[in-house]
Order: sequence, then C-alpha cells, then structure tokens
Amino acid sequence: MKILNFGSLNIDFVYKVEHIVKEGETISSNSLNTFCGGKGLNQSIAIARAGGLVYHAGKVGQDGSVLIDALKKDKINTDFILINDGKSGNAIIQVDKNGQNSIVLFGGANLDISENDIDKVLANFAKDDILLLQNEISSLPYIIEKASSIGMEIAFNPSPIKENLRDIKFENISMLFINEIEGKELSGYTKPCDIVNELIKKYPNTKIILTLGKDGVLYKDKDKTIEQQAIDAKVVDTTAAGDTFTGYFLTLYSQGVKIKEILLEASKASAICVSKVGASSSIPFRG
Repeated sequence: MKILNFGSLNIDFVYKVEHIVKEGETISSNSLNTFCGGKGLNQSIAIARAGGLVYHAGKVGQDGSVLIDALKKDKINTDFILINDGKSGNAIIQVDKNGQNSIVLFGGANLDISENDIDKVLANFAKDDILLLQNEISSLPYIIEKASSIGMEIAFNPSPIKENLRDIKFENISMLFINEIEGKELSGYTKPCDIVNELIKKYPNTKIILTLGKDGVLYKDKDKTIEQQAIDAKVVDTTAAGDTFTGYFLTLYSQGVKIKEILLEASKASAICVSKVGASSSIPFRG
C-alpha cells in the first residue's frame, strides 16, 4: 500500500504578534521567520516522521527548490513534483502570544495543476493505495474522480473551506479530516456529535475524523464512535497541529493499527507539535 500526497507546497512567512491584526489596524510584529510549509508539505513530512513511505506530487515555481529539498531531507519521494515558470505558493501567518494563528494563502503554482499532470501521476498508483488531498491545489474534483475509478482510498482535508467544495463528490471520500469550523460548513451543525452524525448519514462509507483542539478528537464510521481526549501540552504555536495528526493517522492506518490506538498516538504527536514554533519544523519524529 503506497501513500500518495497530491498536495500544496508553500513558503511560509510567520509573524509573531501580540494579537491577530483587526480590520483597518496596523500593528508591529515581534519577529519574522521563514519556513517551508503548505498543508501538503506538512502532512507529507508528518507521514514520513511517523514512519510512513510517502510520495509527494504537486507543483512549485522557480523559487521552489527549497521546498523540494525540505521534502528530500525527510526521505520523501519527490519524483512527481513539477516546476512551472511562476512563483510557488506562500502563506502569511500571524501567531499571537497565546499560540493561535491566522493565515493568508497565495496559491501560486499549487493552482496550476492540470488534468494531464494528474493522469501522469496517478498512472503510477493502484487499487487500495492511499491518496491524501487538501483544498489548496487546483483540479480537485478531477483528482478525486480519477483516483476513485482506480480504487484508491481517498483521504481528504477540505481546508481551507471554499465554494469549490460544492463540486466535490464526497461519497468517494474514504476518510474525511475536519475541524469544527469545516464540520459546521459541511454539516450545518455546531455540536461535534451532531456534525459527525449528519456527515455519516450523508456519507455512510466515509470515516469521519473531527479534531476539536483542546477537546480532543471525535471519530465516527458506520460501525463505531470513538472519543479521544487531547493530550496536555503548553501551546506555543498551533500552525501544523492538524497536519501532524493527519499524517500520523494515515501512517498508522496504512500499517493496520487499530483506530483507538491511532487516535492516541496521533494526539500525542499533535501535542508535541503545538509546543514548538513553526510548521514543518515542529512536527515530531515517532519514537
């Protein structure tokens, strides 16, 4: 079973601020750091550091060699990363004194992925391989349709929430990784139990993984519901916590570990992640 992450690659500019800037407000930052990021890159690194073998597919611009090098450092296969003539995706991230963040994304090369690019990549994968996707690249409906026809298991993190999700056939998704905000948008409900119950009613063959921050994780499939409490940690920066959880979950899932144990191990990894600053740099190695 291979894990293919067809995902975003961004250069992150992280500003430490007293509070997240408000409309019409100008503030000074306490520091500026540059990191390799993007939900796709973060999740590939999390898979690799959890002990998984992952292939990353995507696209960068002329400034993107640093992103490819970052993946290679974690022994991630980068054969399916293309380079265009423009700029790579980037993110402006504000992190406040409590470790909470606010993010502005520029899609760049992430939004230049064509159906032809997708066909060439997916030709190298087969039934029961795992495909991981986030909502930061172009041509998602086509990728999902094509991967579903092959018989791949599709894991989807629909972040950020955008109108293009209306074109997604969620019935083809095997695993849906969402937080409370995304859960509300997709289900119409706010209470965690209502969110997962409504989504499993709509998509009975999908595993719903709802992350709840300090309240832990709620998992539901057609047969069972499992709650996992959050692991205590001093919160410094929450930027890649969800990506860490997703990467650890998929690695352990691909290894046949039971869901209850997966939820615990992924939660431990996320707790370590939030105790450090940065995105990919804060993702822990599995002990």
